[in-house]
Amino acid sequence: MRILLISSYELGRQPFGVASAASWLQAAGSDVHCLDLAVEKLDEEEVKLADLLAFYVPMHTATRIAISLIPRVTELSPRAHLCFFGLYAPVNEQYLRKLGVGTVLGGEFEEGLVSLVTRLALNRHGANGNHAGPPEQPEPVISLARQRFLLPERKGLPLLPIYAKVDLGNGQQRVAGSTEATRGCLHRCRHCPIVPVYGGRFRVVQPDVVLSDIRQQVMSGAQHITFGDPDFFNAPRHALDIVRALHDEFPDVTYDATIKIQHLKKRISLLPVLKDTGCLFVTSAVEAVDETTLLAYEKYHTRQDFIDVAQEFRRIGLTFNPTFVAFSPWTTLESYADLLDLLSELDLVDNVAQIQLAIRLLIPRGSRLLELTEVKEIIGEFDEAALYYPWRHSDPRVDELHQAVLDRVQRGAEAGASRRAVFTEIRALVRDALPADSPLRAALSVALTAPAVPRNVPAMTEAWYCCAEPTEAQLTGAGEAKL
Repeated sequence: MRILLISSYELGRQPFGVASAASWLQAAGSDVHCLDLAVEKLDEEEVKLADLLAFYVPMHTATRIAISLIPRVTELSPRAHLCFFGLYAPVNEQYLRKLGVGTVLGGEFEEGLVSLVTRLALNRHGANGNHAGPPEQPEPVISLARQRFLLPERKGLPLLPIYAKVDLGNGQQRVAGSTEATRGCLHRCRHCPIVPVYGGRFRVVQPDVVLSDIRQQVMSGAQHITFGDPDFFNAPRHALDIVRALHDEFPDVTYDATIKIQHLKKRISLLPVLKDTGCLFVTSAVEAVDETTLLAYEKYHTRQDFIDVAQEFRRIGLTFNPTFVAFSPWTTLESYADLLDLLSELDLVDNVAQIQLAIRLLIPRGSRLLELTEVKEIIGEFDEAALYYPWRHSDPRVDELHQAVLDRVQRGAEAGASRRAVFTEIRALVRDALPADSPLRAALSVALTAPAVPRNVPAMTEAWYCCAEPTEAQLTGAGEAKL
């Protein structure tokens, strides 16, 4: 059986999920081919030859892009069975079924893919995506089975230098690889897309597999590794064992990871270990700095926790990369102005990617945000094509500010403007949006006249974002011309 695994977008990384799936399917004797539409065009001949077309959808943007391709791939290969696998497949199952997707797999999807291929091989005439055997797939839509991972098979994917790189902030860039040491997350933050699938649980990728995967990427030119775990400190001993072994074997290879503020605060004594083992920066989903929003999200950290962590990073000389959902139902003009003021006060302006100042909350199907009465009151009917519940802010000025900030961010990205330059322009927008008698308006006016000394900080060349409505530029630009 000929299988085509298709990734549409994963933040500029070579997709771990596709590489892992390929290794399992090849071990089962399948003829596996891979496409990553973030960096290459759709190969129509490969589509025509495939018996199974499996789309990897680890995030919202990837799912939107993959869905847009369904009419074309079914036209090219009407007999092929369609499968969607990854984090965003189960929560969008109902809509995917309407589009002719025969199999939906989330969580630990590898065993399900092998089972699917076995099922299709036993019933080849049922491989048509429009009538793919029984009405309900026998494989679980969500599997949280503990499994022994295999070494990801990356040879069928484009070479690492084609993907996003790490910018050291001094004019130099390094080839970046990526891997995962865990999946899922211990926490149940209301806005997080992981929660509907994993429900506060996580699964460990065995250390020897992680280190072997890093080793093969270093041999292919990687000089930096991104750990794609939702939270690298869900299993801190596991994480530290891996980075120590990585540093011992490849002392010149750097890395970055994502860690929750709550974990950074609790294990703040471990930050020097990260720095000493080659960590360039840590990304943390701060989301907001006002207590109302943090409480609504159930983030379990406070504004002061964020401040304490940021100051400790600065003290030990490790780069902190905070991310935000800057526009939410709880955002006010004043709270947004306060966010900008605090970032300036903490000297984090150069650490925050432009898009982070324009991110607007995404509410997908299954979100725990739907538990909140104030959210139910502002959302519209679920938009199947967009894969989220549309909402409007109770204060139209906030939505107007969001659009103005987004436009400014997009223009800044197109012009190659610095983070600090865009930040200054956004500050001016906020000042003008605030009432004339607002004390924050006067503070912003003073700040706009203060001299600024930009700092160069290490960061990926493709910005990290999550829990946000994708812009049209992200949807169309993630993979350029796909057809």
